[in-house]
Amino acid sequence: MRAVFYSLHQLLGVSCMARFVATDLEGTLSTGEVWRGIAAYLKTYGHARDHQIFFATHFIPALLARVGLTDKQAFRNQWLVDQATLLRGNSSAELDTLAEWVVENELWSKRRVSVIAELQKHHAAGCTIILASGAYEPIANAFARRLEFENVRVLSTTLEMVNGRATGNLVGEIAVDAVKAQRVRALIGANQLSAAYGDTAADAPMLELSAEPVAVAPDPVLKKTAQEKGWRILTE
Repeated sequence: MRAVFYSLHQLLGVSCMARFVATDLEGTLSTGEVWRGIAAYLKTYGHARDHQIFFATHFIPALLARVGLTDKQAFRNQWLVDQATLLRGNSSAELDTLAEWVVENELWSKRRVSVIAELQKHHAAGCTIILASGAYEPIANAFARRLEFENVRVLSTTLEMVNGRATGNLVGEIAVDAVKAQRVRALIGANQLSAAYGDTAADAPMLELSAEPVAVAPDPVLKKTAQEKGWRILTE
């Protein structure tokens, strides 16, 4: 990854002005996609038909979102809601197994090394790293463990569990866009984020909370926002 820096000294000697640095996961720390990882896991472990039916019923909406005829973020949110039904009946241990598999086979192998290196410097300077993601909580937690940070907090999307089993529903709102920013703000209180990393327009509200917003391989909308506001941009 080629990095475009507006303040090189920040990477040569990072200081943690506040106590927190926040980052998105998919597209920001990894080019992998959670939905692909879950699909591959289901296919590998005997649930290919369930996923095929799911994908068939979502193909047209996915196509419409991809070509821009419907709102992409709204589609992604609905996908998260609907895909959770494929996890119905799984125990916490089974969800953790799935999460570790998805991270190992889809997310970690496609990690953005340069961005993670920046997080390592922030953490070494005393910052708590906030992993703020719309991904299901077990998957976000599994990725956070791979980072091996002593001080890390995870804000993600919670799967509903009843009697130790996933119901196929979510608890609360999906942790994206303004909801993500609100949860980060609730965590940091009156502090300002030292830095924040994101890759889509949905991350902009969180980036606005930081002293150093960083757009990572941004989508067109976030790229335009970053250019207008003078935010740092990391590109491929």
